[in-house]
Amino acid sequence: MEKEPEIEALKYYENAKQILEKAEPDYEIGVYDNIKYVQEAFGTLWLAILKAIDYALLKRGLTPKELPKSSETYGDYIKNYLSHRDGKLQKAFWNLYHQIHIAGYYRGDLRGIETIKDTFQLAKRFIEKLIK
Repeated sequence: MEKEPEIEALKYYENAKQILEKAEPDYEIGVYDNIKYVQEAFGTLWLAILKAIDYALLKRGLTPKELPKSSETYGDYIKNYLSHRDGKLQKAFWNLYHQIHIAGYYRGDLRGIETIKDTFQLAKRFIEKLIK
């Protein structure tokens, strides 16, 4: 039996936080020293966001086979199925995509402790909005 996506989203989020703890923060200069764990944490955080979107789409009546397979498709599905008139959810998604998936995971450009903390908070608010 497949696990509930909303529970999975929160598990992935918590797992990302645990991975980040391994990244050896240097509080004196305000950065994480071990970028490998930072990137791994961001990769897991991105999966948490996708799990939350999947959950919201399933609640809207989509089947598991109909779920998006790419970031672009996720953006389209948010626009078509989840966003209301103002499109804020889609804007938030693309912001998180660039911060988490591209800058944090793919390029490993995010190292600042406060920047990463803020990004995790944005991601958590996004996830919570979708799984309520």
